[in-house]
Amino acid sequence: MPPVVIFVFGLVLLSFIGFFLFMSRIFAKRDTTKIRDRLLERVPTEKPSASAQPLFHSEDKEQKSLINRALAALKLDARLQNFIEQAGLRWSSGRTALAMIGMGILAFDIAWYILPYFKILALIPGAFFSSLPFLYIWRRRAKRLARFEEQFPDALEFVSRSMRAGHAFSVSLEMLHQEFPDPLGGEFRRTFDEQNLGLPMEIALEKLGARIPMIDVHFFVSAVLLQKRTGGNLAEILDKLAGLIRERFKLRGQIRTISAQGRMSGMVLCLIPIVVGTIMFYVNPEHMRFFVDDPAGSWMAGLAIGFQVLGFIVIRKIVNIEIF
Repeated sequence: MPPVVIFVFGLVLLSFIGFFLFMSRIFAKRDTTKIRDRLLERVPTEKPSASAQPLFHSEDKEQKSLINRALAALKLDARLQNFIEQAGLRWSSGRTALAMIGMGILAFDIAWYILPYFKILALIPGAFFSSLPFLYIWRRRAKRLARFEEQFPDALEFVSRSMRAGHAFSVSLEMLHQEFPDPLGGEFRRTFDEQNLGLPMEIALEKLGARIPMIDVHFFVSAVLLQKRTGGNLAEILDKLAGLIRERFKLRGQIRTISAQGRMSGMVLCLIPIVVGTIMFYVNPEHMRFFVDDPAGSWMAGLAIGFQVLGFIVIRKIVNIEIF
């Protein structure tokens, strides 16, 4: 594909993304004005037609007309939106996918004109910058879940003490929002609001377990639901669960200390071929051209990359010890 065609395609795609975001903001502002008018009981100047669609239905149609429908066809829309919510971000899956595509194409175009040789390597920065939004979401999600896990034992003991003091379980959930910061306070506040607005406690707790994919939260939800059906001392169960989580933290820290040398060795062994290949690319590019121009060299490079990835996976599997 000629570079000019790629550059023009990138500009057209970025222009389309900018136009889409601009129109989305206009529609969102118009819809906000309609909602404000309804809340203030204002009468619109123009009489709506009989064929006018409901507000939220039209907004859903606009949002899912392009990229969201493609993600839904690939069964990625709900999964990506779930990841975004678990990361504590107020992004939409469609705009995130558009940002990933735009950043990838822009990085590919820039690398295509910068690289003197092996222009096919422009796919590497394109793929890297395309994955940056998802990597940011993944990292933000991991930090948020880790912070929730650190706060969870204290929250269980707080609920246990609150119930021993005579408070109801739902009131204890509301008090968690006042005593604990986000993310734990916000998640339990959302659970209490759902229950307070008429949702059964069982469904509200199940939704909490779906939002926080942690085995400790699933134990907590199962213990509460079982206690509501069969009875028992829930405060004592929560105390024992908090103690079990703290013991798991200690064991996990000991395992990470023991396996630190293996993880460092795996990282060094995986970085050495990349560093050596990069140095050889600048020192002797004619020698490295063999791995691109010659079919045998391409097969050798492909096998080397495949075995390198396989070795990295094996090392990660050995040193990654899960504690259940």
